[in-house]
Amino acid sequence: MAKRPVQINTVFCLASYFKGNDFIRECKSLGHRVFLLTREAKLNDDWAFDSLDGVIPVADDGTIASFLRSAVDLAARDKPTHIVALEEGDVITAGRLREHFGLPGMRSSQARLFRDKLSMRQRAASSGIRQANFVHLLNYQEIGEFMARVNSPWVAKPRADASAIGIKKYDDSELVWRTYDTLNENEALSDRADAYLLEEFIAGDVFHVDSLVVGGKAAVSCANRYGCSPLEIAVKGGVSTSHTIEYGTKEHKQLLKANTRVLRAFGFEKGVTHAEFIKSPTNGEFYFLEIGCRVGGAFTAEAFEAASGLNVWREWAKLEMAGEQDLTIPKPTRSDYGGIVVSLAKQERPDTSAYTDPEICFRADVKHHVGLVLHSPKLERVKELLEEYACRFNDDFMAFAPQQDRPE
Repeated sequence: MAKRPVQINTVFCLASYFKGNDFIRECKSLGHRVFLLTREAKLNDDWAFDSLDGVIPVADDGTIASFLRSAVDLAARDKPTHIVALEEGDVITAGRLREHFGLPGMRSSQARLFRDKLSMRQRAASSGIRQANFVHLLNYQEIGEFMARVNSPWVAKPRADASAIGIKKYDDSELVWRTYDTLNENEALSDRADAYLLEEFIAGDVFHVDSLVVGGKAAVSCANRYGCSPLEIAVKGGVSTSHTIEYGTKEHKQLLKANTRVLRAFGFEKGVTHAEFIKSPTNGEFYFLEIGCRVGGAFTAEAFEAASGLNVWREWAKLEMAGEQDLTIPKPTRSDYGGIVVSLAKQERPDTSAYTDPEICFRADVKHHVGLVLHSPKLERVKELLEEYACRFNDDFMAFAPQQDRPE
């Protein structure tokens, strides 16, 4: 039986996509009431129903207005004390709902810094954070001056989408102008050119830092290197890998320092973040790519646990539910190494039973995806297995799907 907390909270969890069962379970195990608000298309997904006090349908358009309508109807019977976005696309919505209900926590204006890449870039620039040059894909003169000043290639990025979704790379200014004109033929404002940025393309290895944040500081961080960049995988396909980088190295210290600067600049106080950086082979410096106030996708949470011993979803739930007096700063229980190997699969339910190494600590169970998470006290062992498994995945499972322009 769940222990009775000092205060019983009523938590509205927003999720446009299936994610966050461990957060839900931890909130319930702490004795709180938990409601899930999700799109009608996701109602029958494998949610932690035994830990939910109710599941509330939201129209499939997933707009702020739709979430607000469902939340208001629920609040007439069960008034929320906490509103949490389990999925990146819902962080601004969660901020807007907190404002509407007069609840503490991140407001929509601050949430926009983590969701709108233009706001993100502007905040980083004003804070002196090293990043790619950029321009809003809006004004003819500014776009032309940018392309004259900044050497190609460039990348056009949707302001509102996560990871590599919708990103296009250009070597020729004429192609940029054609894209600009084509986008402005769209009816929906969210699909027009001003919903994009044009950025300098910086080549290099891509890293991600996943953090549990308390009092504006990263209490626990796991720094990781991708095998291939998310953009390369999205465009060309292939097997994606990631692993914890060696502790205490210059690279590790630089990444944690860069992550600290970003957290401070963005004023993030409490919760979980997933930040990405790119290391330039030209000067060896780290450039800020993006940050989300969310748990990283593609089994990043499982790799975080492999390395640190902490379930990032459950630790986040503890932070969200704790009052100021009983807030406990999370601490890693180990400093091991985690690795991820994942790919789209041609089989609906890929069989990984032939992969038998004892370092495997998690096997993905997602239709047309194959993924393994590794754990070892030795980095070289993780890297060795990732290299082997990437080759085997390519032969055994790998499928390719065209790059998404929008989330499904």
